[in-house]
Amino acid sequence: MRPKPLSGFPEFLPSGRMVEQAVLDSLRESFELHGFASVETRAVETMDSLTRKGEIDKEVYVVRRLHASGSDADELGLHFDLTVPFARYVLENSGHLHFPFRRYQIQKVWRGERPQEGRYREFVQADIDIVGENTLAAHHDVEVALVMIEALGRLHDDLGIPPIVMHVNNRLLAEGFYRGLGVEDHMAVLQRVDKLAKIGPAAVQRLLVDELGMDADAAATCLQLATITSEDTAFVEQVRALGVQHPLLDAGLDALAAVVEAAAIAAPGRLVADLAIARGLDYYTGTVYETQMEGFEHLGSICSGGRYDALASDGKKTYPGVGISVGVTRVLAPLIARGELAASRSVPTCVLVAVDAEETRGDAMATAARLRARGIPTEVAPKADKFGRQIRYADRRGIPYVWFSDSTVKDIRSGEQVPADADTWTPPAADLRPGVIAGSAQ
Repeated sequence: MRPKPLSGFPEFLPSGRMVEQAVLDSLRESFELHGFASVETRAVETMDSLTRKGEIDKEVYVVRRLHASGSDADELGLHFDLTVPFARYVLENSGHLHFPFRRYQIQKVWRGERPQEGRYREFVQADIDIVGENTLAAHHDVEVALVMIEALGRLHDDLGIPPIVMHVNNRLLAEGFYRGLGVEDHMAVLQRVDKLAKIGPAAVQRLLVDELGMDADAAATCLQLATITSEDTAFVEQVRALGVQHPLLDAGLDALAAVVEAAAIAAPGRLVADLAIARGLDYYTGTVYETQMEGFEHLGSICSGGRYDALASDGKKTYPGVGISVGVTRVLAPLIARGELAASRSVPTCVLVAVDAEETRGDAMATAARLRARGIPTEVAPKADKFGRQIRYADRRGIPYVWFSDSTVKDIRSGEQVPADADTWTPPAADLRPGVIAGSAQ
């Protein structure tokens, strides 16, 4: 009986997996060009560490042994992001790290949310973070944004991923604004404003009034703040025009203006101030980022993060950080499913070595070994069939070349067959390995 697919756990066919690998390789290279070192953390964390920051407990997958009981039951959960595990990693390894510590991390994460396009229960994230010891300079808030914009821009230029626009806000700005309105629980307001894109302004205003007891005018002013966007520092005067004053508001406006000014020079048109951005997790303390992919805005943010000043602390030292994460599966799964991205062939093989007869298979294997020794992906035909059938076998799998025992190689796309030496022949670079084809080029 055919098994039923498990919703929310996407699995790619080989062509899609090749696209994913090309994307991950590009991200790794981009991150390493900026000096970020790779780390990998365990898949599980204690439930206490997973649930102590923000409204995420309903999404955590609990891990237990089949016969667990008593004190060892319900103590571990699969990590829902890579920031919380990284904070724990920093605390455990701080004596061996040099600060500011720059890391990238590419792993799967798990969230028990309702599956839909762009939202999955198991998916790959790629994170970059910069963490300091007790202090971390503000310019790193600009740096991580520009590194990620550059990395995603490279994916657009090289692989055809749609272009992105990063939206940025600052938690100090929002907190100072709410406190200037007389709000005591600013996090409660942030968590409701964070739902603006999902439920709309009218519904958010009802939540602010009905659940938090804000008066209608204050709630309306909060929503006015959330409508402000700009590609330059014009947002500062727009906020000032709302008439709210507070020292934290001043600090947040200055910090956000610095990010926007730097990005306008380094990556014009790719970053905007957007005062609706809130981020629901409460460990963020300063700059926060969300990113949309052009043409796929319905997916929501595909790349998010922010500054956290107190997520990691051992009681003696605090390790403030700033980071940003791209949901690789969130980006790729819809693009691959719609045929917007595909591999140029479904196998890595560049050459199929034909087999004349089973008695000469050893010769074919020796030829394949010579080609592989020179970095040419090669396989040997599975059976000694008529050459026409072996060529059709290669064609069905997208293998561009067939090698024959008379030391000739055939490009099965053009039909050209030429003499060749397995110790010197090299295919064109575009044929050596599969490439990624964007929808418009397929």
